[in-house]
This record gives sequence, structure tokens and C-alpha cells, in this order.
Amino acid sequence: MAQKVHRKLGDERPKEEAPPAVRPPPDGVVLTPEQLRRRRARSIAIASVLGFLVVLFYVVTIVKLGPGVVLNRPL
Repeated sequence: MAQKVHRKLGDERPKEEAPPAVRPPPDGVVLTPEQLRRRRARSIAIASVLGFLVVLFYVVTIVKLGPGVVLNRPL
């Protein structure tokens, strides 16, 4: 009987053809302090809107379920 050889994904390629390490070049894009400040403000705004939507969907779901689900539940 022939045996199957299981190889890892990276084992099919010889060592000399391995891809280079994925790193940004040392002279890559460097953001100014103003750009970093704007990026942070944008991230905070997006997080705030996302949090508001989560709370809104939760409240709408509870309201649509009605008071019978929340108040008349046996403990």
C-alpha cells in the first residue's frame, strides 16, 4: 500500500523561493502629529456611532418584545 505524505502549507516550496518578510520599508509613510490627531478623532467618532447603534438596537428590541417579556418573567 502506498502511504500519503501530509505536508504543511509552507513545505511545498523550496527554501530559496520563500517570500520575503512582510514588513513596511524603513522609509515608509510617516504621519504628521496633525494627521495622527485627526485619525484618532475619526476613530473615536466611528466608535461612538457604533456604540450608539448597538444601544439603539438593544432598546428597540426590548421595546418590540413588549412589557410581558420583561415584567412577567418567573424568577
